[in-house]
Amino acid sequence: MNFSEGSAESKRKVPSKPLLLAVCAACIGGTFQYGYNISVINAPTQPVQNFINQTWRERYQTGISEDVLTLLWSTIVSMFTLGGFVGAMIGGTLSVKLGRKGTLLTNNIFALLAALLMGLSHSAGLFELLIIGRLLTGINAGIGLCVQPLYLAEIAPTAIRGAMGMGTSVFITGGILTGQVMGLKELLGREEHWPILLSTTCIPAFLQLLILPWFPESPRYLLIDKGDDEGCKKALKQLHGMAACDGEREDIEKEKNNLAGFQAKKPWELFTDRSLRWQLLTVVVLNIAQQLNGLNAIYFYAGYVFKQSGIPDDKIPYATVGTGACECITALTCGMLIECLGRKVLITGGYTLMGICCILFTLTLTFQEASPVFPYLSMVCVFAFILSFGLGPGGVTNILTTELFTQNARPAAYMIAGSVNWLSFFSIGMIFPFIVLGLKQYCFLVFLVVCCLVGAYICLVVPETKNKTFLEIQNEFLSSNKRKVGSCDGAGSTLLSTSI
Repeated sequence: MNFSEGSAESKRKVPSKPLLLAVCAACIGGTFQYGYNISVINAPTQPVQNFINQTWRERYQTGISEDVLTLLWSTIVSMFTLGGFVGAMIGGTLSVKLGRKGTLLTNNIFALLAALLMGLSHSAGLFELLIIGRLLTGINAGIGLCVQPLYLAEIAPTAIRGAMGMGTSVFITGGILTGQVMGLKELLGREEHWPILLSTTCIPAFLQLLILPWFPESPRYLLIDKGDDEGCKKALKQLHGMAACDGEREDIEKEKNNLAGFQAKKPWELFTDRSLRWQLLTVVVLNIAQQLNGLNAIYFYAGYVFKQSGIPDDKIPYATVGTGACECITALTCGMLIECLGRKVLITGGYTLMGICCILFTLTLTFQEASPVFPYLSMVCVFAFILSFGLGPGGVTNILTTELFTQNARPAAYMIAGSVNWLSFFSIGMIFPFIVLGLKQYCFLVFLVVCCLVGAYICLVVPETKNKTFLEIQNEFLSSNKRKVGSCDGAGSTLLSTSI
């Protein structure tokens, strides 16, 4: 009896083939697009600026000023962030109206339109199409970042929810790496190929449209949101097989009974729900920290460090590909470790190691000219920082956003988390050049403070969520809230009487 129970338990910890394929189908047109469109824009910087200059000259018979050229290029790049914010704002609502799978499929319209506009921009002589195209890729990425983690969490069994949720991080880093590789001169990095390079965003969209329809909608969405009992059973059987589907259905039933009579929450309702205040604060803190932890600064200094280490200018793009590969490998490693070590250990350890790297990188940059060995130590710090980010904050943040909320609050939580993330992304892009200009290498001391504060917050506030159902996690927060209120009141009064 014990042997068979152990065997069933071990099977539950190994994803089925349909589940793995469903994860890949969701991610290829979801967060892969986010990573790909972040990195692919770097390679054609000079060719696109040449195109803008040429178009301007043909229209107005005069050369474009340096300031206007910089403004137009900055607009093309930053439109992605603005689109991401818009996508995050509508993603949660769409996931409730169209379903998780339906939203992911519909989202490909934005990617296909963007690819068409950016691909035609050169032949049409309209750089404005690049601006619109980047806005649409941003909307696509914003919706994908909001809805795809929802889908992954809701189709995965509790025992491997973290590992399956790491698909988000793995495909983001995979997208970044693919964008870097596609931008090499040997592929599409030559000046004449930039319209093709930017229009390749249609390939992941086509792949998702071909593959994802073969897989079911989220079983949780079908049963809890739509009341489709038969659809839920069919989806669970396809994703988990006959043996494991009963246990998963039981968990979904429990959550459904707990949420009976409650509609999906709107984002503003989360701010007024005192039972969710710590979960909401945690998600906001983690998403701000994900952009303000210094990773952007590391990439900013990477080129300088590689050059100081003796790498020729024409070989630096290949070294940059190495950083993308490093991030991708660590995301895969985190996926293998997350169910063993847990979320809290990985994310706290990641921020701690990043803090140490900030100190060491500041020292190695300060003494860069003191000895030939310091540029190489700086290069080690670059890769160590990326490894630390990938092993913790890079992968676990999205998973925690999923796990800290139940079905009726989760889409709204993702809308808030996504909005905060994209606003932080935009803010760091705006203020980062000034931070570097003012503090130079000492800017990493600012990021050191961020890493230390976030690490301490996670230690004190965030519970371990490994192998716990969504209801168990919610109840743990409710118990913690009651203890805190009791200690503040001195009366042990019960603050919360909720539906959860």
